[in-house]
Amino acid sequence: MFDHRRSHRPSISYRPIRPSDLEVIEKIHAELFPIRYESEFFLNVVHGRDIVSWGAVDRNRHNGKSDELIGFVTARINMARESEVEEFLRFETPRADEKLIYILTLGVVDSYRNHGIATSLIREVIKYASNIPTCQAVYLHVISYNNSAIHLYKKMSFQCVRRLHAFYFINGQHYDSYLFIYYVNGGRSPCSPLELATLLVAYIRSGFRSAASRLWCKKENEVPRWMKCKESSSCLVPMTQNKRMLTTTATGC
Repeated sequence: MFDHRRSHRPSISYRPIRPSDLEVIEKIHAELFPIRYESEFFLNVVHGRDIVSWGAVDRNRHNGKSDELIGFVTARINMARESEVEEFLRFETPRADEKLIYILTLGVVDSYRNHGIATSLIREVIKYASNIPTCQAVYLHVISYNNSAIHLYKKMSFQCVRRLHAFYFINGQHYDSYLFIYYVNGGRSPCSPLELATLLVAYIRSGFRSAASRLWCKKENEVPRWMKCKESSSCLVPMTQNKRMLTTTATGC
């Protein structure tokens, strides 16, 4: 493939994907991704059937290709309550209409990489999600060996929240996936890092207090009865009743 980076300075612009892009987008997917997509997927993309998309073109490209796709991103609106990332969201009030944007595919042809195109396409998705008041986050999966994509999402402040074992099955082999999430419109994790640390400290302290309390009760129960008689008239109580009192106290500690 001819390397445009050595011939001219690209003028990248972004536009919606159209039905006329069908052949090109199928070709680019086949070149970039090890996963094969059904024809129905591409038809849904170019006709906007439950899928939103953006395409990148090079206006300085010659030979009548100034409007031909050189990059794209496709995404779908999912209901938060039905998604796999619901546990990573905090719902201030119960709402059945909370939404998420799931990025399906993102790609840039080889000769146009390192021009910030992928970053700009992701920003388009984030902007779109931010304009939906009920949308809380953008999320996606990345195959575990795609280090450049992992670096890109981390650089753009996506949070890696989970590693999914054997998520992909490609050419007879299983591959893990990372789940990334980017919060919008005030959406956030059920526990922020500070809140999580605070809860952890409180839990540890509570455990120490509970252990100390049990130890204290045990030592109290081991004190000889003649010593307790010096401090309390309860030793005048019959022996059987005194044992019940000790047992009840120890259980409550």
